[in-house]
Amino acid sequence: MLLEAKGINLRFGGIRALTDVSFSVRKGEVFSIIGPNGAGKTSMLNCISGRYKPQEGEIIYRGKNLIGRSINDRAAMGIGRTFQNLALFSHMSVLDNIMVGRHHLLKNNFFTGMLYWIGGARKEELKHRRDVEDIIDFLEIQHVRNEPAGTLSYGLRKRVELARAIAINPDLILLDEPMAGMNLEEKEDMARYILDLNEELGVTVVMIEHDMGVVMDISNRVMVLDFGKKIAEGLPEEVMENEHVKHAYLGEEDELLHDDEAEAAAL
Repeated sequence: MLLEAKGINLRFGGIRALTDVSFSVRKGEVFSIIGPNGAGKTSMLNCISGRYKPQEGEIIYRGKNLIGRSINDRAAMGIGRTFQNLALFSHMSVLDNIMVGRHHLLKNNFFTGMLYWIGGARKEELKHRRDVEDIIDFLEIQHVRNEPAGTLSYGLRKRVELARAIAINPDLILLDEPMAGMNLEEKEDMARYILDLNEELGVTVVMIEHDMGVVMDISNRVMVLDFGKKIAEGLPEEVMENEHVKHAYLGEEDELLHDDEAEAAAL
């Protein structure tokens, strides 16, 4: 397994955001996390990326426990991330926004800076710019490479944020609602880019997404959270037939869960 979460518990004061959540992600798959609003999906991504530190549990990535490691350490280990709310530098160009994603890859230091005149640092910068241009070509944003990110349409800005996440050369990328707010055409484009990222570049994807059509079409496996608890995991078609999942999405009282809890209390 590329990634394993074991018994994750996350609390904010008296509020439980995640309760004993465990799952695994295989190398090379698209793994989607779904659930109603407030189910704990983004909290789970934040635990993986390092924005939140769970009170209990382990997150194992390539055999190493991520708990206690910084966000920058996790990026250096090959974990990229996009956000539900755009986090671009609006005044900076598309090219420069993507270059920000490569900062931890820069080898330039004081010594190489002193030797700049022999071209070492310059060569390094040119290599990174070539790599960024490849990403720009991959996501078909050549026509806006020099435009300020804040002037772009919403769909293009989401694509630029994906480009910046790709720029760290991730083995694992965390996508938080990559298609939120998009029209049908933009969603179709983004779904294609995610599949190409996974299939052509070999990047493992963990994705939060509310569009069930997209989830069913591009996911290898799906996990469902509800009120911070995992209620289902498996193939997309199996998960969508799960009675607990149906109740969670319909917003109805889940009689099955209450029956289970009543039976447990009677023991």
